[in-house]
Amino acid sequence: MIRLTIPSIEQDDLDAVRETLASGMLVQGARVAAFERDVADYVGCKHAVAVSNCTAALHLSLLALGVGPGDAVAVTTYSWPATANVIALCGARPVFVDIQPDTYNMDPHRLAEVLARENVRAILPVHTFGQMADMPAILELADRYGIPVVEDAACALGATIHGRPAGTWGIAGCFSLHPRKAITTGEGGLITTNDAHLARQARILRNHGLDPDSPTPDFIAAGYNLRMTEFQAALGSAQMKKLDRLVEARRQGAARYDQLLAGSEITPPAVRNGAHHVYQSYVALLPQAVAPKRAEIIAALKSKGIETTIGTYHMPLTTYFRKKGHHQPGDFPVTDEISARSVSLPLYERITREDQQQVVAALMELLE
Repeated sequence: MIRLTIPSIEQDDLDAVRETLASGMLVQGARVAAFERDVADYVGCKHAVAVSNCTAALHLSLLALGVGPGDAVAVTTYSWPATANVIALCGARPVFVDIQPDTYNMDPHRLAEVLARENVRAILPVHTFGQMADMPAILELADRYGIPVVEDAACALGATIHGRPAGTWGIAGCFSLHPRKAITTGEGGLITTNDAHLARQARILRNHGLDPDSPTPDFIAAGYNLRMTEFQAALGSAQMKKLDRLVEARRQGAARYDQLLAGSEITPPAVRNGAHHVYQSYVALLPQAVAPKRAEIIAALKSKGIETTIGTYHMPLTTYFRKKGHHQPGDFPVTDEISARSVSLPLYERITREDQQQVVAALMELLE
């Protein structure tokens, strides 16, 4: 089986976890703090807050900004549902913004239309599949209206645009450490920020409302238990040492797919000028004529020993948000098309050229 993804777990990763387990110190402590410093130093920000997953990172970031009932948050249409779920969990309303057809990221022109008609409390763009959204254009609009931006950078640790890293453009950046990402802690998430107040609020809310600066235990808010364990953090620090290598391997694999798909009916993902794409996923577009048969194509590839999947989800048309927002096909035409045609091909550090040739050959055969 050519897997969709295989996390890169090596001997130093195993040693770091074993050492931590043997120490007997398993809950949030010195290793979590060290991992946070590693990430903050890498990204180039003042604060990093480790939490249980990226959904928690997004949720806490919005709560720290005061997003609540009656508020509206502008968010992309095309993402894993957690991106919009966290808005609903705050009691707020997602205002969906259609995407660009080439990068699959939030379209700043559509965002401008939303901001002109809606009183938006925050903007939540996604760096889809590891390529950053058009942050200069989004921040220009955000600054014009005085609206904070939270980056859903779940797929984008190591990504940059015009040399500036993901997680440093908005007031907060939120990263995932799920096994499909370049580095993993199994589950895990991170908030990066230069805002001391937001970092403090996130630290309070992740740990039952406990004041992290009080000399004696003092619970000052109704918080959650969204902590990262020590052994996850130890794995994270070990993985951070090889992040650049893992990203480069993904970029090389993506370049091979680009070459193999050149001249075919399949549209490879486009890369924006100035963007350093980290390719959490390699998501291409099937021809429009065969898009209705995508599920059959994915199943046929699986029968040939090749694991593929859809790109991601058209959030306004999921059952929950369709009912909440009364959304219909046609409301977001670009997302309608991209979500119907997208297919994610196997990509990970150790995928071979021969594996990729087999993937593309099988896919081409099914399109004949």
